[in-house]
Amino acid sequence: MDTLRERKKAATRMALHQAALRLALEHGPDRVTVESIADAAAVSRRTFSNYFAGKEEAIFYGDLVRLRRLLDLVRAQPAGPPRPALVRAASELTDEGFDPEWLTRRRQVSRHPSLVAHQVAAYAAVERDLTAEIARRQAVDDPLRARVLAATFLAALRAATQHWLDHPDRPPAEVIAEAMGPAWPTGEQN
Repeated sequence: MDTLRERKKAATRMALHQAALRLALEHGPDRVTVESIADAAAVSRRTFSNYFAGKEEAIFYGDLVRLRRLLDLVRAQPAGPPRPALVRAASELTDEGFDPEWLTRRRQVSRHPSLVAHQVAAYAAVERDLTAEIARRQAVDDPLRARVLAATFLAALRAATQHWLDHPDRPPAEVIAEAMGPAWPTGEQN
């Protein structure tokens, strides 16, 4: 169970993220400063630095939270080959839905070209842990295959999510399922 201190820290981190996302939307990511984010969240610059290395990390914190949730969902899947566990976890995460306000802000900010590298970094942050989970599920000890499968899965998920943000005419679960269709690599030995 979380302590009061842990809940306060989580609330501060989320307040900084929401302020960063809102300011990036209002002023453009290039015009947002760490100081303006800290001021908007009513904390000091030093407090901001205790939570995030920079404004981009604060902007993409919501993505990292969702990716960590995805990792938890993968770990909770029944034993077996990695691909079905990954696809089911992605489906479950999508079924949990999106906060509409966050989604609107995230959709608009994600179009800014200067943030693409930081978006990819949010996905790369969980790649190592996902690689370990995939390796655990593989019938053979093949660390390279596990890493490639983790990277491929996260890239497919990122691309599908970005496509859905740009073209929200279909449900996100449908877009993600299409991205992980039959042509998607299985990660199992042939």
